[in-house]
Amino acid sequence: MFALIPTPGCKALAEVHPFHPILDAWVAGQATWAVSTKVLLEYEEVLTRLSGPARWRKLARLMDLAELTSGNLLRVTPSFHFNIVMADPDDNIFADCAITAGADYLITEDQHFAALREAGYKPQPIAPREFVARFIAPPA
Repeated sequence: MFALIPTPGCKALAEVHPFHPILDAWVAGQATWAVSTKVLLEYEEVLTRLSGPARWRKLARLMDLAELTSGNLLRVTPSFHFNIVMADPDDNIFADCAITAGADYLITEDQHFAALREAGYKPQPIAPREFVARFIAPPA
C-alpha cells in the first residue's frame, strides 16, 4: 500500500501541476492518501489563500467521497511528534502523519524532507515526477 502525503497536495487540483497524475491515480483507487487533522488544516489554509475557499471545498468533498466509496483516504492521529524535519519545523506535521500512517512515500519537492532518508522510519521522500515515472502507468 502506498500512503501518500503530497505537500502541499492541494496544489494538485491544477492539471498542469506535477502532482495531478498522482491525484488522478488516487481518485482511480490506485493509491492511498494519508492525512491528519493538522495536515487538512494546512491544506485548507494554503488552498484558500492561493485559490479561494471554493477550491478548498472541492478538495475536501473529493477526499470525503474517496474515503466513503473507495477507502483510499487514511485519516491518522499522530500521538507523537517525531521532530525529523529540523530545517523547517512546520513541515513536521507531514512527516508525523507519514510515519503514523506507515506510508511508503512522502511525495514532495521540498528538500527539507531529505532528513527522512536517514531517520530510520519507513516513509521516504520522493519527487512527484519520480513517483509518477516509477508507479503510475501512463494514460492509454
